[in-house]
Parts: sequence; C-alpha cells; structure tokens
Amino acid sequence: MADQPRRKPLAEQSTELRLAIMRLSRRLRQERADTELSASQFSALGWIAGEGPLTLGRLAELERVTPPSMNRTVNCLAESGLVAREGAPDDGRKVLVRTTEAGDAIMRETRRRRDAWFAKRFAALSPDERAVLADAADILRRIADQ
Repeated sequence: MADQPRRKPLAEQSTELRLAIMRLSRRLRQERADTELSASQFSALGWIAGEGPLTLGRLAELERVTPPSMNRTVNCLAESGLVAREGAPDDGRKVLVRTTEAGDAIMRETRRRRDAWFAKRFAALSPDERAVLADAADILRRIADQ
C-alpha cells in the first residue's frame, strides 16, 4: 500500500487559503485606473457604480462604517467629480449618490485592467487547474455570502 501524503490540519489549511486569498486580493487591488483614491473611497465608488444610486445610510451599511464617515468619503468623491448627489425621485427629502461619467470610466477601466491581469494568469493554468478554480469560485462565493 503506497504511503498517502499526510493532510495538514484543518486550521492550517484554512490559514493557508485565507492568506492566499488575501495576497490575490491585494494584488488585484493594485490594478486600478486611479491610484489617487484611498481604498475606502475606491470601495465606496465601486458600490455606487455597481448598485446604482444609493443613500448615504445604505452606502454606510454596505461599507460597515458610520454615516458621518461615509459622508466624508462621499464629499471627497464629489469634490473629485466622481459622484454627484441628487434628490430621490420618490422622496425629495432623501439624497442619493450616483456616479458621474468620470466615476463610471474609472470603474470600467479598473475592471478591464483586473480582468486582463487575471485572465492572463488563468489562461496559463492547465485545464484541470482551471476546473478546480471554477469549482472553488462557487465555494468561495457561498462562504462569502454566509
């Protein structure tokens, strides 16, 4: 009977996976169209671009920060011309934040850069490795959604 490779303990496996995900995430974050924005500004811009116009309160919830902190972030984005405030069509007392064309352009270019960076590396993998990562994507999405 051939010796089976010894599996690492569950805690060690999860730590190694977490570190690999963090390194990949950090590397992908480097592929941005605008390097002047802080990470929190870029993240807020991403939520607004992806979800459509949002209230400051909802944006603060999504980013898990306080509304005053989000207001400062949105003020910086507005001063840079990347977002604009507008009244909600159904309630004039509500203020929505939407991306401007400049904000949308930054998000499109960033997405293009990130997709290109990752696609180049993904294409260099074997078909079996790509299949493993496709399965892993579903599993990681499920973990993230819990």
